[in-house]
Amino acid sequence: MRRPRGRRRRRAWLLAMLLGWTGLAGALELTPKEAAGRRLYREGVGAGDTPVEARVGPAGMPLPASVLPCAGCHGRDGRGRPEGAVRPPDITWRRLATARPAYDAASLARALGEGLGPAGARLDPAMPRFVMSRADLRNLTAYLQRLEADRDPGLHETRLRLGTLLPSAGPLAAAGKTVGALLQAALDELNRAGGIHGRRLELVIADPGADRASAEAALAGLLDGGGVFALLAPLAPALDSRYGELLAPRGVPLIGPLPEADEEDSSLVFAPLPGWREQLFALAEFAAGESPPATSPALIVHPPEEARQAAALAGRLRARGWQRVRLLDYGAQAADDEAALTADLEALFFLGSGEALLALGRVLDEAGLAPRLYASARQAAGAALRLPAVFSGRLFLAYPLLPADVTPAGAQALEALRRRAGLDGQQPALQIAAYSAALLIAEGLKRAGRDASRERLLQELENLHALHTGVTPPLGFGPGRRVGTTGVHIVGVDLAVGHFVPTGRYVQIEP
Repeated sequence: MRRPRGRRRRRAWLLAMLLGWTGLAGALELTPKEAAGRRLYREGVGAGDTPVEARVGPAGMPLPASVLPCAGCHGRDGRGRPEGAVRPPDITWRRLATARPAYDAASLARALGEGLGPAGARLDPAMPRFVMSRADLRNLTAYLQRLEADRDPGLHETRLRLGTLLPSAGPLAAAGKTVGALLQAALDELNRAGGIHGRRLELVIADPGADRASAEAALAGLLDGGGVFALLAPLAPALDSRYGELLAPRGVPLIGPLPEADEEDSSLVFAPLPGWREQLFALAEFAAGESPPATSPALIVHPPEEARQAAALAGRLRARGWQRVRLLDYGAQAADDEAALTADLEALFFLGSGEALLALGRVLDEAGLAPRLYASARQAAGAALRLPAVFSGRLFLAYPLLPADVTPAGAQALEALRRRAGLDGQQPALQIAAYSAALLIAEGLKRAGRDASRERLLQELENLHALHTGVTPPLGFGPGRRVGTTGVHIVGVDLAVGHFVPTGRYVQIEP
């Protein structure tokens, strides 16, 4: 029997409409009630003047619901976030409506207020009992019915958008071009293999400009207007140490700050390789075995902009037993402060440019001093071989990677990616950092599953252990650990022959 043409057209129209909705699934619009319910769910803040209250434990101790919002245990996606022995259940409406017996608005109100399920069974005592107005209860119920469709920005039915900050002008323009080309080539390769869980990965690049204000504006544009799910390997030194603060309100993950960035602790930031702080701390550990910390002085020479890192290093040195630690700001203090360069100086830690290190080396040589010098290869490697000969065997550099860390298969994969990106072998450390960041976020997204969320991505990355990239040591994270590998190589310098000489020391830094 043939169906009437009008009915077939209506079915086709309905199918097209549904497909259109599906394609826009990442851009959910909430009603005012649902939006108020989302705030209550995520923040524990009601819409009226009466505060929402959570009662905890057998005695029903009252606390503001903002201290114990629903999302704190059940997650922003409602699927539950295990904490120790407590396993909060999935409270998406699909799960609640198919429970036996099923929840409805009345039984949900009873569960929230009295801790009783639809059949009258007592719920887990770890769940708080909530006191809220009827309006807040209606708002929360309305939002729970939309919770599963409330995807994070950038996450669509057929695509997932990642953002990055890369300069197009200035001294870092070449580095920005390299990182952008490598990231795009890596995502293209993933897309040719079908993407991740049926979604194509898109890269959105914003130029951070030349100062902090322009960088913050570019980041805000990515997060507010660009609709990106996560940040990938940004290169914006003006935002050093501020990513965590800027991303926290939205819960946006950042994977792979490159070596130029100096990122403070943040649960949202996952770095594949040791940053500058870890390198300096590794030098402190190594130096403690080379000099007697209890009796010899240690001097930290730094420019004004590195005062915070210098102070952190000083704290680490004191923790390793150094009783005499002095800081010398060579950009702000008077020349007579060179009195810090005393004859008994055993260990000098340098933070600054290679040219400044050369100038310091000459001053030390003219004064007849040859302390052991410790510096990050990031800054000093280019100038190391031009130091006075007296420092041969007395200069030690921290490297997050050495060629031995790259496997033959990893080198082959990276080389193939370079060719597709139109890159040569220049800036290998930068390329490896960007490539490992792309591998890391791809693995996290695969583990997060089709029903991914920012929160789930963070959880999966935190639980990631021994990821073999082929271009780095195995990467792994954990609670309180956001650096994939905390080991740092210590390399010496033989100035007589002009060679860098690995010491064989690989220093692991505890978080």
